[in-house]
Amino acid sequence: MHFAKLHRNLRIGFCLAIAVAASLLSLPLAHSQDSASDPNIPRADRPRLSITVRDGGGAAISSAGIVKLYRDGTLSDETGLSHGRAFFDSIPFGNYTLVIEATGYKPAQRDVNVSIAMLYEIEANLQRDTAPDGASAAPAKPLLAPKAKEALDKALKALSKSKLSDAEKYLDEALKLAPSNPDVLYVQGVLFLDKQNFAQAQSALEKASQMDPTNAHAFSRLGMALVDEGKYGDAIAPLEKSLQLDAAAWEPQWMLGESYYRLQRYDQALKASQTAWTESNGKEPRIELLLAESLTAVGKYEDAAQALRDFLKHYGDRPEASKAQRWLDGLARNGKIHSN
Repeated sequence: MHFAKLHRNLRIGFCLAIAVAASLLSLPLAHSQDSASDPNIPRADRPRLSITVRDGGGAAISSAGIVKLYRDGTLSDETGLSHGRAFFDSIPFGNYTLVIEATGYKPAQRDVNVSIAMLYEIEANLQRDTAPDGASAAPAKPLLAPKAKEALDKALKALSKSKLSDAEKYLDEALKLAPSNPDVLYVQGVLFLDKQNFAQAQSALEKASQMDPTNAHAFSRLGMALVDEGKYGDAIAPLEKSLQLDAAAWEPQWMLGESYYRLQRYDQALKASQTAWTESNGKEPRIELLLAESLTAVGKYEDAAQALRDFLKHYGDRPEASKAQRWLDGLARNGKIHSN
């Protein structure tokens, strides 16, 4: 069973999710000035960066940490924090993003345009990591720089209009700028799904879900790719993980029900398909057919027949209607239900 139509219907929502996530991550440059009078910083004829990292109370942090310097989505340099300070000397002109990480604190980022040979002073205030029960917080998602995000947005827009060639062109641009970003890899996986290149989709989505283990969509689409490949047993783990992250999602419930049914785990198939049908509110009629299959498999023939009659009543113009009618006739012919 292929689910290309489902894949297309989910892109716009994910595009908005990327835009919201990017806006939350983006933080303004706190301070920039020429500080040649600072005796602790050597003068140079090329731009320099001086980073001061403080805690919520304004004191310089003492925790171990690292500052990563990105240019156009690619890691350019990195250096450790020492008593809340870090420096980058003699860097080329350009647009940069600093990602600041320190033990016990949530990561932060700062953007800076380096266009003059001067010292740029950047300050960042980090918030304490409040992960419950002392658990480690999820690692920060790799940075998606503005140019890469622009290319990715164009790819998503093209995908939403089923312009696969345009989507591939813009996605290639995003991959060149940010080859290891999980959002880019996710969209690559969706594109492969639309092109029915399921093995390639699986590879891209596995990388995306490993790099961003909080992305329910990546796990869901990975499960779909595995279902499309007929790897029903392998599909269960990512689909269940997707539901752990987003319990109300009906698409992974549907695919989970499909996988359980194919593996002849009919009680679980029935439970998953019932949940998917309820949560979907009729958005995907094929779920009702899966529900009828599962009901038949556990011997609930009258309930299965009612599901088939409902399908024929509401979706009689769909291609699957003839299958539903044959199935209903077969239940009656074999004495499983009372004939109308």
